[in-house]
Amino acid sequence: MKLSTQVKPISYLKSHAAEIVKELSESREPMLITQNGEAKLVVMDVRSYEEHEETLALLKILALGHREIEQGQFRSAAEVFADLDDEEDKA
Repeated sequence: MKLSTQVKPISYLKSHAAEIVKELSESREPMLITQNGEAKLVVMDVRSYEEHEETLALLKILALGHREIEQGQFRSAAEVFADLDDEEDKA
């Protein structure tokens, strides 16, 4: 968690839900919710969540690509462009 992340007890979440929604939507910073002094969940606005999910998806794609390169499952750019040229000539 970033140091700027707010930490609040679950009782605060229960009694200030509407205020939290407004605050998180404006600040776009997540809030860490604790229960009995232990971190239990993170609350964030939808836009931040969607951006987070998109970032994770891109990282997964990059990791898969890296693994394929390590396994030798790739073609050179010259080969790909040659195939594209051949397809274009056929059209």
